[in-house]
Amino acid sequence: MDPLNPIAVAKTPFTQRFGIPRQPGLVPEAKGILKFNSDPDFLHALKGIEQFSHLWIIFIFHQHGGNKWKPTIRPPRLGGKIKMGVLASRSPHRPNPIGLSAVQIEKIDLHAKGGPEIHVLGIDLLDGTPILDIKPYLPYADSIPNANPGWAHEEIHKTEVLFEPLAIEKLSSLPAEFKTLVVQLLTLDPRPGFQKRELPPDAPESQGKIFGLLVKDHDVKWKIEDRKFVVFDLVKIENCPPTVLKKSKKPF
Repeated sequence: MDPLNPIAVAKTPFTQRFGIPRQPGLVPEAKGILKFNSDPDFLHALKGIEQFSHLWIIFIFHQHGGNKWKPTIRPPRLGGKIKMGVLASRSPHRPNPIGLSAVQIEKIDLHAKGGPEIHVLGIDLLDGTPILDIKPYLPYADSIPNANPGWAHEEIHKTEVLFEPLAIEKLSSLPAEFKTLVVQLLTLDPRPGFQKRELPPDAPESQGKIFGLLVKDHDVKWKIEDRKFVVFDLVKIENCPPTVLKKSKKPF
């Protein structure tokens, strides 16, 4: 079998693993670009893709934190308290670090400089993620409304997000969608399971605790206050590294 080489790279707002949505589509304002390499064959390979509204992305968890896979994990959805088999989860710590996400197509630029681009919404990938393949999403075959969600059946809890005056002032110089993205990310509580368990928003000891979340090129400073998440500052991070598509040194 021939080695699997990435065909594209994902350019996303998420430059660190912390804070990335745990599933695609949960944060609709999370915009990404699938940047294909400059091989002219991709102009032909992508013919007709503009007729679809959604895509499956098959990708590599290239920074999942280790080379060894874990047979059991503690899903954040269960508060990090209960162990589940990794193959009964969507954890990146898999026998083969391959992931699957469904995203919405926003626009397509087949003639973009450096190679074709597909702009997508609701992405949940780390910036620089290697893309192995894409496939059209077919509602009649891929959607199963009555499927059993297993241990992930509980409704996702959302926390109200507010902004203090300083944060509002700084947001005024940023695109409106940036605030929407921040709200959509924070309302889902992006903290790891152990922090959610030890410092739930409604606990007295959680009030006043300060956290940070890197979104695009800003460090979003927020705290827990009165059972809400309150953004009190945004700090611009200079010299964020650009996303580039590098040739893989090893086959996948």
